[in-house]
Amino acid sequence: MKHRIVVIGAGYAGTHAAGHLARRLSPADTAITVVNAEPDFVERLRLHQLAAGQDLPAPTLADVFAGTGIRLRLGRVTTVDPERGIVTVADADGGAELAYDTLVYALGSHVADHGVPGVAEHAFDVTGRPSALRLREHLDGLGRRGGGGRVLVVGDGLTGIETATEIAESRPALSVALIADGEPAARLSPGARSHLRRACDRLGITVLEHTRVEAVEATRVRCADGTVLASDATVWTAGFTIDPIAAAGGLEVTDSGRIVVDRTMRSVSHPNVYAVGDSAYALGDNGLPLPMSCATAGYTGRQATEAIVGHLTGRRIEHVKLSYAGNHISLGRKDGILQMVDDEARAKPTYVAGRKAARIKAGILAMSRWAVSHPTFGMPTRRHRLAATAGTAPAGSAAPDAATETTTA
Repeated sequence: MKHRIVVIGAGYAGTHAAGHLARRLSPADTAITVVNAEPDFVERLRLHQLAAGQDLPAPTLADVFAGTGIRLRLGRVTTVDPERGIVTVADADGGAELAYDTLVYALGSHVADHGVPGVAEHAFDVTGRPSALRLREHLDGLGRRGGGGRVLVVGDGLTGIETATEIAESRPALSVALIADGEPAARLSPGARSHLRRACDRLGITVLEHTRVEAVEATRVRCADGTVLASDATVWTAGFTIDPIAAAGGLEVTDSGRIVVDRTMRSVSHPNVYAVGDSAYALGDNGLPLPMSCATAGYTGRQATEAIVGHLTGRRIEHVKLSYAGNHISLGRKDGILQMVDDEARAKPTYVAGRKAARIKAGILAMSRWAVSHPTFGMPTRRHRLAATAGTAPAGSAAPDAATETTTA
């Protein structure tokens, strides 16, 4: 019987991990299934552009995985049972249970309301394609109404900054305000923060610092200091959280729901489960938790791949570098900030800003899109057969007589 690998979630981390596993493991011994709720790949890093009104081509996952031997199952994961090795999937046909021998958990994250009343009922967000399109439709309605409208973007992190600047640039008739608990992008260097302030001034964005939102209503938000701000569209970008599926299944998770993993992305509570991307609570080489980012998706996905291949084939598990190099922030289409950080994740004094930074980020996104569309490209052409003791070889062990199968790229 083939070893069944199920990857749940086909974002950056899940897509890369599935493709790399298909490239490195022999199909004679393994069957790889990817489960995803949507038929298309979602470029989450560009959803603020989609919400602002720009068209983003979305490759279909069927095309992405064509010719790889990976089976795609469209449906929403509702439960994970690591004790039984079962994933429950809901789909148009009523759903089913999928059995696995190895699970790669890559369901990502979604907006966190932090218990603020009214967020779920009245706020928009850009953490998924449906929600971004919902915001876009609403902004289109404001434009058709004439006279503009007031958009409040709540959140002082990078997602809030990118969303506010994108909407302000793409829809200049709207009045855009950015509401921040503290100082927007406080972790940037002083020079980068100054550039951000100038960008907000140029785009006409009102920045309300040290302002905490206590409630979101249909046409306004209420702040902790008693201020009431009128709003035609409130966009909530004040953090991300993880779906409770992992915790409900008994996996060891953090308070935020992220799966606690070891250095190889293996669950510390269930060794047949690996977590990658936003779902994983992984420590970088500097000892600090890796942030939720596209880069982290790549690092953790590759490390999980190395571990799974090593365990199944009896080969030594290589450790992938787990680093946090910096942030790439878009400020509309023609401006941006590239902020590098040191080994302690502190902003370095130097930074790149303006058109050059915007071009760098556009290049990174283009490379990410290409990599997703070619998930098996660039990997070794030797597909490994499973060892007789597949799944039981300890980390770091090697089986010198493990078989390999040579194939063409």
